Amino acid sequence: MRIVAAMSGGVDSSVAAAALVEAGHEVIGLSMQLYDQREGREAFGSCCSLDDLYDARRVAAALGIPHYIVNFEEQFEQTVVRNFVEEYASGRTPIPCVHCNATLKFAHLLERAEAFDAAAVATGHYARVVYDEEHGRYRLLRGVDPAKDQSYFLFSLSQEQLARAWFPVGHLTKPDVRAMAARLGLTVADKPDSHEICFVADGDAGGFVERRLGVDGRELEGEIVDTAGTVIGRHRGLHRYTVGQRKGLGLARPIPMYVLRLDPAERRLVVGPREELGRRELTASRVNWIAGSPPDGPRRVTARIRHRHPDAPATVEAGPGDHAQVVFDVPQLAVTPGQAVVFYDGEDVVGGGWID
Repeated sequence: MRIVAAMSGGVDSSVAAAALVEAGHEVIGLSMQLYDQREGREAFGSCCSLDDLYDARRVAAALGIPHYIVNFEEQFEQTVVRNFVEEYASGRTPIPCVHCNATLKFAHLLERAEAFDAAAVATGHYARVVYDEEHGRYRLLRGVDPAKDQSYFLFSLSQEQLARAWFPVGHLTKPDVRAMAARLGLTVADKPDSHEICFVADGDAGGFVERRLGVDGRELEGEIVDTAGTVIGRHRGLHRYTVGQRKGLGLARPIPMYVLRLDPAERRLVVGPREELGRRELTASRVNWIAGSPPDGPRRVTARIRHRHPDAPATVEAGPGDHAQVVFDVPQLAVTPGQAVVFYDGEDVVGGGWID
């Protein structure tokens, strides 16, 4: 079978491609150029850098497969970077990896796969896809390695996309992946994982947003208030804060204060004690149901409100349009607008959406 393998230059995608080659498939390696890397351009981080593209090319050569670089600069700017800036500017906390992994990579790589007459697109994600013959649909499952599971980032995949998505390392642990890379003599066997936002090289998301908006940070300053509306300080711009944040508020109070919510209309940052952070309910929009349609009535799930947040027992019910209402058994700390909430039933991803 002819399969396009997305190759980022990291060990996971390299081993995914290698596993397909070992299985006898005809593999075509594709790497995405996501931003202009010419000298003098704005610096980006270690993920998807020029060095990563070179690493991907070296791995492809070692595997004996063709390798192409596709230019997705415009799509990356529109789908990921622009959304990142707009979300922060509107008082929300974005999660660019979901837009990049699902919206950008799968949507556009599937188009390129069709041009190569390839049957599927494979990536190095720690997740699994299986076909449910009884119900005639595809299931998205967690990766076997709980420490590396990336199913959270893939909740927006459609049945059509899942039908052509392959995750060759989803049944492996990270040590298994590195061991396979070492056995094959791949130069990326010990390459460290990338954790930062790739287009914010210095880690200063606030500064990045200000540069993209073309404003001086002082123009975005405003009041810090408590839940009674009393002004207790000044903030440096709402885009520099997120729900649940305690450090960096610059407040001298008898008890620790946490960000409870952001009020962009009034340019106010609302803070309070930790016990006021808990929420039992949330509404999600742009919800995608992996089965292709919402469940009939309320459904018991475990829900995850951030990638590294533990799942929590909850009941989810589809609302009007693409909305859903989630009610947790116990209050969850720092439910953050702009982040994704993903619903699970054991190993299965039921669906997910964006927290309002």
